[in-house]
Parts: sequence; structure tokens; C-alpha cells
Amino acid sequence: MEHNSRRVQQQVRNFERTLEGYQYQEPFSRYLTQFYKQNKQMGSSDRRMNSRYCYNLFRLGKAFAENELIERLAIAEFLCEKESALVQEFKPDWLTNDYPILNDKIQFITAQYGEFLDAVFPLPEHLSSSINSQEFISSHFIQPDLFIRVKRGSEQIVKAELQKKELPFTEVSDRTIALPNGLNLQSMSSIQGLYEVQDLSSQQSLNAVEAKPNESWWDACAASGGKSLLLLDQYPSINLMVSDVRASILRNLDERFDIAGIKKPYRRKILDLSNPVDHIMAKERFDGIIIDAPCSGSGTWGRTPEMLSKFQLADLNTYSTLQKAIVRNAIPYLKSGSSLIYITCSVFQDENEHIVDYIENELNLKLESMTPILGYDRRADSMFTAKFIKP
Repeated sequence: MEHNSRRVQQQVRNFERTLEGYQYQEPFSRYLTQFYKQNKQMGSSDRRMNSRYCYNLFRLGKAFAENELIERLAIAEFLCEKESALVQEFKPDWLTNDYPILNDKIQFITAQYGEFLDAVFPLPEHLSSSINSQEFISSHFIQPDLFIRVKRGSEQIVKAELQKKELPFTEVSDRTIALPNGLNLQSMSSIQGLYEVQDLSSQQSLNAVEAKPNESWWDACAASGGKSLLLLDQYPSINLMVSDVRASILRNLDERFDIAGIKKPYRRKILDLSNPVDHIMAKERFDGIIIDAPCSGSGTWGRTPEMLSKFQLADLNTYSTLQKAIVRNAIPYLKSGSSLIYITCSVFQDENEHIVDYIENELNLKLESMTPILGYDRRADSMFTAKFIKP
């Protein structure tokens, strides 16, 4: 491929200037939005390439930290892209051979610099035993797909609209569609409310739920309502209560429920489950509780690769302590013989298997199933679920 040397050099300067102001205090996507507002001279193609450079660099985690920034970027571009003007500019000798698959590229870089994968992902020794560490870590050089879950009965309408717009998509199942990440679904106003953006693994996270009509279920860490919407899609006649720690989160949930056309009334409470809540929940009892626990999100860092450089052991300990508290403070409101569904989007055993051990041995619930949902070979997130029965 031809490349314009002057243009590449300008793009590198943009990239360096962008990273100079980022302090890892907020999601990079939010920082980038503000950066582009302050730098309106950058055209759409410059912004697109700048975003690509930044995110590709983040995909290296802490690997090659001792190398010059431009060399790290060249390595990242080589690993993450099929073609790169930047690699042509700074490392043209790397392109003398063809590397059709990612593993070939990884082997080439390893031959040049030595082993590096363990420096890409933080705390690899804490990964769950179900994770193939090499495959999982390597998957961070590939951007995950965008997945949507189509509302029951709307499958043909949604597919027809995607075809009409000539948007590339893959049918994963009857109601799950994969699209290229970065696709702007906001322009699909004609099918708004007929689908939910939800990762493939997340769509499978409630497979262990068995709810009966008119049962009372509690989504205890509801956030924006993704699991609640999935639960109501599968079991529309249940009585649902949702809770989270902030009113603003529940307002977002209300809006999302409204767009999805949820007509059945549901209850909502602001609860901080890191502390006992008996003064609010004294008489509540549920046939099922879902705890989609706050977690590291480590199974989703292919979407937010800046976390690869930021996350530390102290963060992991904070999350596991919080998860134990949330479960401990929720289970008094679960009826005897009923099920607790514990979910994370983490790949760390401290947040998964170790919490299962805690729930079994310290809280005396009976483990019925434990299921890692591995997404790294499907361009999806990785998650973990466990189902318990209260004696």
C-alpha cells in the first residue's frame, strides 16, 4: 500500500498530543470526546486514525514499556491491523514477509523482542483456571464485535432494515446478530426499541434462571438494566424489583425500559448493598435474586483496553471485598429453596471461584452450577455465572 510520509508524521504528532493529556482518571472514550471538541481542526479521517492509534497502543498493556513511544505504536499497529502506513514508515522491514494470522505476528514480535504476552494483561497469575491465558491475552489485539439481541417477533424486521442499509452483519443465532464494532446504530431509528445492544456472553448469562409466572425476582445490581431486560424478555410475567446505589443509574434504567416498550410495572429501590439494608428491606422476600456484581470488568477490556495499563492488585482486592459484602447483605431476602444467580464480567478467580467458595462455605448456600462464559474465541466478552440454592 502507498503511504504519505508527511501525513503519517502529522498523525503521530496528533497521537502524542492526545496521550499527553490522558491521566487514566476516566474512560478514554469520554476523554477523547472532550479532546476532539477542543481540537475541531482535526477532520474526521484524522480523528478516526488518531483513535485507532491510541486504542491499539493501549492493547499492549504494559508490554514494551521501556521502548520509545513510536516503537510501541509500531508494534501495536503491526499486531492489530492488516495494513498500516505507520509500520511502512517506521518498520518497513517487518513487511517483507506475510503474516496471515495473529499468532504468526506474535511469534515474529517475540523473535524480535522476547516474550511479552504476560506483560500485556495485568495479574495473569490470578486468571481463572478455565481461561487459556495465551489465547485470552492474544485476543486483546482484536477488537470485539458489536452484538445486538433482537426482540422476540422482530427478527425479520431488524434483518430487513440491516440489509436495506447494506450494513454487514452475521446471524449468530435466531435473535443474536453480530456487527462490526463502531457501527452507528443511532441512524437506525426505524427499528429503535426492537433490539438491545448486549454482548453475546451477556445474552447467555441468565441461562441458569428458571422462573415461574408471577414469581418475585430482584435484580440487585441493576445498573442500566441489561440483565433485567433479558430476564423480562425470557420471563415476561414475573414481578420484578430493581435496585442500585444511585438514583441517576435507575433513571437511565427507566429510560431504557421505556424505549424497550416494557409495559409491566416494576419496583425500584436505591440501595447500597455494601452495608446491611434491613431498615429498608425488612419484609421483602424473593423467589430469585440476580447479583450482576460490580467487578473489575476484566472480561471486557478488549473494549476498554486502557484498563490493561491501569488495573492493580489493590483494585482486585477492593472488588472481591465489595462482592462478598453485596452477596452477604442480599441473601437474607431470598426465600428458602430459591436461587441466587451470581454474575461477573471478570476473568479473575478472586472475583469468581473464590467468591463461589465464600458463598458456599461462609454463607452456606448450595452451589448448583458454575459456568465460565468464554468469549475470546468469539470476538465477545468473557463472563462468569454461578447458581446457588438457599437451604
